Amino acid sequence: MSSAGPDAPDSEAFVGATEPFRRELLAHCYRLLGSVDDATDAVQETYLRAWRSYGTFEGRSSVRTWLYQIATNACLTALGHSSRRVLPSGLGGPEADPAAAPIPAEPGVSWLQPAPSALLSSDQADPAAVVLAREDLRLALIASLQYLSGPQRAVLLLREVLSFPAAEVAAMLGTSTTAVKSTLQRARARLREMAPAAEEITRPTEPAAHRLLDQYISAFQNADAPALERLLCRDATLEATPFKTWFAGNKTCVPYLRDHVLGSPGAWLMLPTSANGQPAAMAYLRDRHGSHQAYGIVVLTVTSAGISQIFSFHEPRLAAVFGFPQAVSPP
Repeated sequence: MSSAGPDAPDSEAFVGATEPFRRELLAHCYRLLGSVDDATDAVQETYLRAWRSYGTFEGRSSVRTWLYQIATNACLTALGHSSRRVLPSGLGGPEADPAAAPIPAEPGVSWLQPAPSALLSSDQADPAAVVLAREDLRLALIASLQYLSGPQRAVLLLREVLSFPAAEVAAMLGTSTTAVKSTLQRARARLREMAPAAEEITRPTEPAAHRLLDQYISAFQNADAPALERLLCRDATLEATPFKTWFAGNKTCVPYLRDHVLGSPGAWLMLPTSANGQPAAMAYLRDRHGSHQAYGIVVLTVTSAGISQIFSFHEPRLAAVFGFPQAVSPP
């Protein structure tokens, strides 16, 4: 950014004061919007608005609080012009017949997008804080937030994820402390209503999670359905955009994968990565020339008992978002 006149803000001072918060602002906008593309746009808008008003920023709050105010309101504006982002399970119940052909969703459905963990990772040195930040980015939570109104999402995230005091949140949103407390109660109640019997999931250690991902990749690349069955929990779920059809239960998921997805050994190539703080793989499908073309990202929810959820996002352009090539040629 360059100065445009005698009253323009100091570029070096602005960058020094605001740039350290870019990554956490991106994570905040992603939690609110459910899309890494929309979150990136919101952060760009945040810094543009901040630049324009930096010369009149008088330090009545910290720079961090000021930036979160701008970012949150930019996201609320964006939410007013967009539809709720969903996963297939948000469009109806599971399909009981693994032989059923998957049904594409109706035009206009906005899908939840996964986000690269490295893009949203915490800069904090405290390992406990890093783990907590990772939990707050899990796909299931981001999907649940989509059922809240924009103000409810904002208040819940600012208060419970970022721990801003109620009075500061009220100032950010231009409302009262009483209204913030009331909105937070409604947001909590809505989340409880959506998952009244949610159980605490026992997470495996990092090495165990990586082993599960490696075993999943090996089973998929080898078209080994029995190996997949051993990896999946009994009540595992399988969701794949852009289809509204999804499956629940190992006995349904595995036959569907075996008969409709796996193909022959070598049909798939998968490269390990991480999305939303969860094990993930960039998936490539072999074409008739023997090269593997980008298919999309597969994100796993892993527990100490195995893989409990598979989310497949058929978006080839995600290869670039996650730093992978669009195609991989045979050696």
